[in-house]
Amino acid sequence: MGVQTSTVSVYTNRIKGYMPQSEGLMADSNAVVSVDGRRQRGERTRQAIIEAALSLQEEGVLVPTAQQISDRSGVLIRSFFRHFDDMETLFKAADDQLRDSYEALFIGGDRDGFLEERVNRAVEQRSAAFEKLKNIFLGTKAQLWRYEMLRKNYARNQRGLRKDLEAWLPELKGLQEVECESVHAIASFEMWNRLRSEQGLSEKASISVVQSMLIRLLSSD
Repeated sequence: MGVQTSTVSVYTNRIKGYMPQSEGLMADSNAVVSVDGRRQRGERTRQAIIEAALSLQEEGVLVPTAQQISDRSGVLIRSFFRHFDDMETLFKAADDQLRDSYEALFIGGDRDGFLEERVNRAVEQRSAAFEKLKNIFLGTKAQLWRYEMLRKNYARNQRGLRKDLEAWLPELKGLQEVECESVHAIASFEMWNRLRSEQGLSEKASISVVQSMLIRLLSSD
């Protein structure tokens, strides 16, 4: 009778919505695993979308659409918009992910020595970074008119580039405003991209042009 009573009791408790403590703990554990599994799948999907957008841009699709990104990542378009409210949200997530890595391209380098040595090293470092980040720069500039977030990030990056150049070339502080702005313009991505894309110069030739322009301007009395 004891065994039968116990069996009935378990059955009755289940009907009423109760479970023995050990079974309740197991159910809770299964629920946690289920939630964690969904969260991990969601994070993988989100990451796949970000990586698809970046890979398309790297390949030259400067302004990829949500559909192109969905197709590349293997995610349905409705799933895309479950993870990102709009394209601006996606661009912000991509920027947050990439920011440390692209800022690292401008950090470091031997910043001691004579003016010409520092100019040459600064231009070489910036040129290598511009070459790697070219499509990100171009894709961002193509959409500045559309997204406030991109305008803010672009302005932040421009301030960072100016500060970095001033660290390389403290002589800038002693220049007149026109001369100082000329140096920043010559050392900019826009100048680099013109030399490479519009004038068709090689990377080496473009570096030489920028270096010679800066040294001439900074060395003039």
